[in-house]
Amino acid sequence: PAGPAPPRGPPLSRRPPAAAMAEGGGSGRGLPCPGAVAALRRWEQLRRRVAAAAPWARGLLAVAAGLGLFYLVLRVPLRLRDSLAAVTVFLSTLTPKFYFALTVTSSFISGLIFVFEWWHFRKYGTSFIEQVSVSHLRPLIGGVENSPPAPAAFSAGENETSRQNMPECKVWRNPLNLFRGAEYSRYMWVTGKEPLTYYDMNLSAQDHQNFFTCDTDALRPSDTVMQKAWRERNPQARIKAAHQALELNNDCATAYVLLAEEEATTIVDAERYFKQALKAGEMIYRKSQNCHSQSPQHEAQLRRDTNVLVYVKRRLAMCARKLGRIREAVKMMRDLMKEFPVLSMLNIHENLLEALLELQAYADVQAVLAKYDDISLPKSAAICYTAALLKARAVSERFSPETASKRGLSTAEINAVEAIHRAVEFNPHVPKYLLEMKSLVLPPEHILKRGDSEAVAYAFFHLQHWKRIEGALNLLHCTWEGTFRMIPYPLEKGHLFYPYPSCTETADRELLPTFHEVSVYPQKELPFFIHFTAGLCSFSAMLALLTHQFPELMVVFAKAVSIVS
Repeated sequence: PAGPAPPRGPPLSRRPPAAAMAEGGGSGRGLPCPGAVAALRRWEQLRRRVAAAAPWARGLLAVAAGLGLFYLVLRVPLRLRDSLAAVTVFLSTLTPKFYFALTVTSSFISGLIFVFEWWHFRKYGTSFIEQVSVSHLRPLIGGVENSPPAPAAFSAGENETSRQNMPECKVWRNPLNLFRGAEYSRYMWVTGKEPLTYYDMNLSAQDHQNFFTCDTDALRPSDTVMQKAWRERNPQARIKAAHQALELNNDCATAYVLLAEEEATTIVDAERYFKQALKAGEMIYRKSQNCHSQSPQHEAQLRRDTNVLVYVKRRLAMCARKLGRIREAVKMMRDLMKEFPVLSMLNIHENLLEALLELQAYADVQAVLAKYDDISLPKSAAICYTAALLKARAVSERFSPETASKRGLSTAEINAVEAIHRAVEFNPHVPKYLLEMKSLVLPPEHILKRGDSEAVAYAFFHLQHWKRIEGALNLLHCTWEGTFRMIPYPLEKGHLFYPYPSCTETADRELLPTFHEVSVYPQKELPFFIHFTAGLCSFSAMLALLTHQFPELMVVFAKAVSIVS
């Protein structure tokens, strides 16, 4: 049973929170703190007196607070003025030697920055200071980088169409590339300069592995050795491996190809090796044709043997062209194009065009252009500029800028000018080489269409054909710059072709040797920091010169500037 109820005590008193906090020390735990209690009591007394005071007393307190705040505001400028006075006194005690050393040091440092900025811009096409500030400093200060917008959700058909319409910086094998041993190596022996870049030679090594190797090479010891030879970086190791392959199999066509390209020091020696490669390649090709349908491995072997045979016949035709047997070279090229019409991507017609121009068979050149200068086929500088050359040939002999400005252009002259404009829009780097405004170098083994590498390769072989036609270069000189007036902004808008790609400069710098000055289109403006550092260096150098020549006058000028500041 429950016990009796407890006795009722006096009711609990309710205290204000402030009193409770005062008694509990402000924390509600432990004994009250005497100091805190006394401070709270004084603050309560002051608040009550201010509330009970007259309005004039409250205004006086507000004025006193404002004067205190005003003193605090003026305190910093007063100290700054004292600091400026101290600096003025310090500057007045400096000697002219100090000012001269200061200006020389600042000029030297700004000059170093200017030289580094110029070198970085010439090599990479950007300002180093601007690149660092955008990529590193801007995120630190809260800036937002200019990132490309996220792609919208397109359908599969629209996406494929946009990919087809987007121009790509694709590297192509140069159809007129020279021989390494007979031409590139001889240039290096004479000049001491490497004509080929590592990137270009690496692309050639990849081409050789794709053209001259297949999955069935492990079945033949000689092909196994050559498969390793194409991967070697050292030329002497490749040549040694080719000789080892010939010791294992005297009919190894790819071994003869490697020796013709790299060991032969003359075109005659290269042609001799290629004839041996042709004899071995034809025999292997006939064997592959008989059994290509037996398995996928045999089909891959037939493709490899076809590539070897086409490559050998093409290089034999180029040897005949270089040795002066031009008609023989033309016949070999025509036969090759008829025998393997599906291999048009190798651009054998460009070799044929150059040989026909050397024969001055302009009617045959026009027939080749009628077949390959089609809207559905990829263009090249050889196609566009050869078409312009044929149209210029009809009017260049009688063309005169003064006469044309008086009477106007005829229909044939208009057609020639439009053809030149079309060619210049496709590759704007070529005219400077044809007009000998830029020096030529040996063309690389790979080219970038519409780039400087393609312009070098075209002008290296076709400059003589433009010189042979009287007045052709004069017509080109008078009209090629007019192309840029039709294209207000080449990077965003094209006229007859796609807009000029912006990636050509980077690829051309990797394809062309370092001693060649790469042509850039459109020309980039100098960054702001190059102008700034150049101006700062010049201004500091001028001050240093004036301080050295007129020390007393410059000291007075410096003191006057410090006093005014």
